[in-house]
Amino acid sequence: MATAQVRGSLPGGQQPEAPRELPLEQGHGFRRLSARLCALRPDDSSSGRTEIHLLFDQLISENYSEGSGVAPEDVSSLLVQACRLVPLNQNHLVSKLSQLIHHLLNTLQVIVDEQNLDFLLAYTISAIQQCSSWTHMQILQALAALYLPDLLGKSGLLMKLSDLAQSDPEVRRAAVHCMANLCLSVPGQPYLEEPYQNICFQAFLTILQSPKAPDMDDITFCMLLQNALKGIQSLLNGGKMKLTQTDELGALLAVLKKSMFHGLPGLNIEMPTVLYPTPLPQYDGRPPIKPQQPEASASQPPVSKKKKSKVKPKKLQQGEEEEEESSGEREVAPAPGSGRVNLPGGDTRCSPSLDAQTLPVAGSGAAGKDRVSSPFSSASWKRVSSSESDYSDAEGGMQSKVRSYQAKVRQGALACFLSTIKSIEKKVLYGYWSAFVPDTPELGTPQSVSLMTLTLKDPSPKCLANLVSNSPYNRLKLSLLTKVWNQIKPYIRHKDVNVRVSSLTLLGAIVSTHAPLPEVQLLLQQPCSSGLSNSNSATPRLSPPDWWKKAPSGPFLEEASVSSPKTSSEPCWLIRLCISIVVLPKEDSCSGSDAGSAGGSTYEPFPMRLEALQVLAHLARGYFSMTQVYLMELGEVICKCMGEADPSVQLHGAKLLEELGTGLIQQYKPDSTKAPDQRVPVSLVVMFWTMMLNGPLPRALQNSEHPTLQASACDALSSILPEAFSSLPPQDLSCIQLLNVDSETDVSRSLVEGIGSVISFALFPGHPFPLQGDRQILCITMLLGLNDSANRLVKAATSRALGVYVLFPCLRQDVIFVADTANAILMSLQDKSLNVRAKAAWSLGNLTDTLIVNMETPDPSFQDEFSGLLLLKMLRSAIEASKDKDKVKSNAVRALGNLLHFLQPSHIEKPRFAEIIEEAIQALISTVLIEAAMKVRWNACYAMGNVFKNPALPLGLAPWTSQAYSALTSVVTSCKNFKVRIRSAAALSIPSERERYGSTDQYAHIWNALVTALQKSEDTTDFLEFKYCASLRTQICQALIHLLSLASASDLSCIKETLELNGDMVQSYILQFLKSGTERDDSGAPHSQQERDQTVRTALDHISSVQAPAGDTAKRAVVDFLEDILTIYFDSSG
Repeated sequence: MATAQVRGSLPGGQQPEAPRELPLEQGHGFRRLSARLCALRPDDSSSGRTEIHLLFDQLISENYSEGSGVAPEDVSSLLVQACRLVPLNQNHLVSKLSQLIHHLLNTLQVIVDEQNLDFLLAYTISAIQQCSSWTHMQILQALAALYLPDLLGKSGLLMKLSDLAQSDPEVRRAAVHCMANLCLSVPGQPYLEEPYQNICFQAFLTILQSPKAPDMDDITFCMLLQNALKGIQSLLNGGKMKLTQTDELGALLAVLKKSMFHGLPGLNIEMPTVLYPTPLPQYDGRPPIKPQQPEASASQPPVSKKKKSKVKPKKLQQGEEEEEESSGEREVAPAPGSGRVNLPGGDTRCSPSLDAQTLPVAGSGAAGKDRVSSPFSSASWKRVSSSESDYSDAEGGMQSKVRSYQAKVRQGALACFLSTIKSIEKKVLYGYWSAFVPDTPELGTPQSVSLMTLTLKDPSPKCLANLVSNSPYNRLKLSLLTKVWNQIKPYIRHKDVNVRVSSLTLLGAIVSTHAPLPEVQLLLQQPCSSGLSNSNSATPRLSPPDWWKKAPSGPFLEEASVSSPKTSSEPCWLIRLCISIVVLPKEDSCSGSDAGSAGGSTYEPFPMRLEALQVLAHLARGYFSMTQVYLMELGEVICKCMGEADPSVQLHGAKLLEELGTGLIQQYKPDSTKAPDQRVPVSLVVMFWTMMLNGPLPRALQNSEHPTLQASACDALSSILPEAFSSLPPQDLSCIQLLNVDSETDVSRSLVEGIGSVISFALFPGHPFPLQGDRQILCITMLLGLNDSANRLVKAATSRALGVYVLFPCLRQDVIFVADTANAILMSLQDKSLNVRAKAAWSLGNLTDTLIVNMETPDPSFQDEFSGLLLLKMLRSAIEASKDKDKVKSNAVRALGNLLHFLQPSHIEKPRFAEIIEEAIQALISTVLIEAAMKVRWNACYAMGNVFKNPALPLGLAPWTSQAYSALTSVVTSCKNFKVRIRSAAALSIPSERERYGSTDQYAHIWNALVTALQKSEDTTDFLEFKYCASLRTQICQALIHLLSLASASDLSCIKETLELNGDMVQSYILQFLKSGTERDDSGAPHSQQERDQTVRTALDHISSVQAPAGDTAKRAVVDFLEDILTIYFDSSG
């Protein structure tokens, strides 16, 4: 590759060869444009640059059909000439040239010759070094187009090195690893082109289908399979690759099923090359095996639980393990779509040792240790010393390492299988499903290997953790989780750190699945010594509850901790165990498998500590009533973790803080079922957060070297209880001292700049809600300062945190704080990152909610003081955001509705607001009608209802009135999503005066649309929508009755005509509405029967009072209709 400075000629001074003449019937456009380009000479004038721009655009837009006759050498020469014409100081031209290189090479599938390739590579590399950063994406695309054919082409370098004929196994593995990395997706960058995706997929598939070469060791083979599986998963996830061919999908599913069982002890399966779909589950046609006669089974006495329990446990376990190792099973020829397996003993039935009912449940204490016979007891997890095993320590270590790599292959196959399932339609997947789930439930019939076999036989609890996480234990019978729990509990104290980490992973999955489960609550309250005693323990002993307040002078004795009266009444033994793992020194030397612990570290290995912190976070999320007892202890654990040097430990500490803060907030929500005397007192919450703010949390917020930690610290800071925030005590230190300012960092400078403004509005004389002290100022200052961060993770987290703080009662009426927050959010709403914009839009919605809350307070000072110019900025930004992606749009329309509701008459009467109001309402109308996500349209309908609540807006008179009502009536009659229909019906029932519904024709249109919507309230092809039918009818009936209560004399004729056609239908649904008495929903419908019949009475009284012209029968018809409804209703209710 050429690395010299790029000049206007090829290496060696050779001028580029002009493109040869092409046949007139082929490549005419390319030939003509090439000739024009080659005729140009380097020219830095404006006209010269414009001409080059136009030529590049024409070359890119040219239609290069298949067989266009364009020769590769002509393309290469043209690109070299283009590079000669474009100096590197012209960023726009360089960007356009990069697009041209990428387009021509990929469209025409051209491989550039070596001499021209060197020149083009040198040019693009120099462009990366010299051009502006905004051009880099296009330049990288060009660079990829230049080198990918040489790497991934049909005769590319990586294809040759990864071929089966490659003699060096390490070279082959490294080549496949490179291919897998090329298939990774990078956010914001284009993915690998489709032809290369297909080439890589076929290469990975061939590797997975091929057997292990004789000269390849087991670990290298496992790594080869892992890389191939990772590559396919990346293609499915990042490249959104679609498997449309039956043979292609069937071949992939076959190798995935085979890989799921790779290296599994006791199984050796063979699979067909391709799995084919079947319309029905593939039932085995062979008759069930008849039970053996008693005389034939004399040599094999039946399994008896009593007899089994009398056998010495250690011999039984060792014998089972030896049987697994010594049996040399082979798979019988499988039928297509199934992978049948011979299990130990030569029988095709499942081994009795795999039956869950025959697995003894671990007891408590030492007895429990001896009685354990677990499905996880493979040779890699043997609890025997090296002197009892059949191989030396070195051999045992290598065997354990091989099985660890084999487990990674199985896990990679499962992950790839999950990606495959997500990438294909359910109706296509159904034909293959019988190959992965048990298809012979009858007892005594041959069993095919399936996902259930894997669950029972795989010795890795991570496999079980995935099963637990996806099992509906809240719908299944009790004791299933207890069996899993008791089987895995002894392994928490295993000498191998990998086993201990996996066991904690499984326990974490249990406590996070459908939490809280009563069965898990009982398991958490077990005595902490139950099932944990183990002679091979390497974890810290459980310590007394107040250990953290004392400096331990030596190791705790297990006997002392077990017999401690405090420990015996421990609310949750798992929390105590995890705290001990995180902060207590380890008491004995870890085994050789304790990789991951720092050299000379006195604590548990990092994987163990991080997993323990994750389990604590799961418990805080799902079982907070138990976790709250340890609140202050966990606070000190968090401070210790966030004060450590390792960023991963700090990060997990911040995550735990966020979960604890969220749990405290949930307790104090208005709809919380927690009794006040069972909540954590606010005073204790204040102490907890004071500890956090005095600890390392502020330093983590300033740690710009680790933006992920900064973002997590922002999330944690946003989880403070509002009641606690307003009660934070003052302290003597100033904000600058708390911030630990480093003048060299941009973040610290931003924080310092924000201190003055924060103090000025917080401590200004006469300020309505002055902050009590430096800690509150500290929180606000850091968030406002971090909003200027260049890192998008930090900026997104900060935007969200500001959206939380603006809802705090002690801050939301502070005009200056709300204005500062609004400006910060509007700035983030312009960010290039979609995630930042989405968070900023959510916060803008929250801020506008605050405006509405303040508007409803008796004191009008907030509305008077809030800047009209800022309102205009917010409206403009929200309108622009409503045109963004759905993640941004859903909250942008929410903000628009609130802002239009908040506008005061003093704003509306100003000319500069007239145009922006019209534009905002049009944005809402278009969002109501577009085919967007349900949440977007629901929020748009909700926002439209908020607009209708503002009496100062000219609803009913303005030209946009009919458009708004037409949009809502279209949705209420035809939207596929019933929740959106409900919200549109609710919006139609909001105007409180007849004039706001517009003309008689407009009123009639709304009335008829609602009647039609009532008729179609069960018309849906989506079964999931049926559960909303009753709520939809309730809301429509509410809207119809509301319209009747406002009807004028001119409206009655339309109502009469509708009732003559559909009166019986409308009457039946209104009677259901009166009798239902469901709970009040967010639409505001009355929830009691008395309230509902009162609405009908009100409508009847209003119609009766309408002055109708003489001889008009419409009024009488409507009155009779309502009276009949009330008569039938009261007669039926007694």
